[in-house]
Amino acid sequence: MRTIHSIAIILLCLFLLTGCWDKSELVEFGYVQAVAFDKTKAGKLKLTTLFFKPTGGSEGSEAGKQSGPRSFTIQSEAYTVFEAIRDISLHFGRKAKWDHMRVILINEKVLQQRDIGDIMDFFARDHEPRGTALVLATKGEAADYLKVKPIIESTLGEQLRSLEIAATRYSAKSIHSSLLDLSIQLHSEVGIALLPYIQLSKKTEELSASGISIIKGGKQVSSLSPTKVQQLLMLTNQFKEGSIEIPCGKGNDKVKDGLEVLSAKTKTATFIQKDSLTVKFNTKITGTVSEMHCSSIVTREDESAFKERIRKAVEQEFLDLIDELQTKRLDAIGIGNKIFAKHPAVWKRWRENWDERFDLATFECHVEIQLLHTGVNVGKPYSEYKEK
Repeated sequence: MRTIHSIAIILLCLFLLTGCWDKSELVEFGYVQAVAFDKTKAGKLKLTTLFFKPTGGSEGSEAGKQSGPRSFTIQSEAYTVFEAIRDISLHFGRKAKWDHMRVILINEKVLQQRDIGDIMDFFARDHEPRGTALVLATKGEAADYLKVKPIIESTLGEQLRSLEIAATRYSAKSIHSSLLDLSIQLHSEVGIALLPYIQLSKKTEELSASGISIIKGGKQVSSLSPTKVQQLLMLTNQFKEGSIEIPCGKGNDKVKDGLEVLSAKTKTATFIQKDSLTVKFNTKITGTVSEMHCSSIVTREDESAFKERIRKAVEQEFLDLIDELQTKRLDAIGIGNKIFAKHPAVWKRWRENWDERFDLATFECHVEIQLLHTGVNVGKPYSEYKEK
């Protein structure tokens, strides 16, 4: 009897196993690596989709060599994103698969004229696109960027992704923005989102990631230069690695001393008195001398003077950035979000006219420099060093 029960349980379990009754073959899909959004003269969205092309062999095999390029593009046009995506099959013969999409490129002209929410709605709503896919703004036609050959990665989608991540991590002249990051920023209290800019050189056909696009009310309203991005990342405590250059003065701003920044930590404090707001930034920068052309660090006094030059320069750069944002009434630093988190009752009163309050707020910046070493045995410029 026990044997019969065991067999019955085993047979019952077989019916519960998953099957392939609704399976889809790989040949039914085209795997998307990247997409680019432009606008036609008729006002439609022009969607350019980069697909991965299986080679049927390894990179170095004869089969791989004979297969040609590892990617190709399909273009479709429509007034909505979803219609343009569905029309891909008219030109391709397969259904687009979005699980492996790496980047979304959007022409800055599209960002200036159309709400980014209209474009992102499909990618946020559909179950296939990953929240880690990066969103980038482009100078000029976004479709042109998908024609560039990858330098080291196997596909252009992966090349664009690694380019943006490296520019943010090692130079601090770009900013990381994924689909998830964009959604969080757009739905924050201040409603301002930051997108990294990517540019294409017409002469060299090389890609570069630098600068950011500022989105407010769903559209691009301004931008920041690469050098201003460094200060923004420091103030928002997102800075990883980078450098600070201090002009030597004496009528020659091209000659500079350099500091390699290993870490930059910022603490932000908000002080509210009646209807006035004061914001204080305390930043601690740790680094080493990367280049020295007009300074000398031999004594402790020399070191103190060098750190003082850096401190004053960084504080002034912070204030210049804040002044620019206040003039444009763009809280790209996210001060309003901090007030909402710490003083929700105050934010409820201030939210309606936050742009004006941000413009009138008082900002104070305090920078501390920690110098680990000068990089060599002596603290003099290389051209002045002579061994005795």
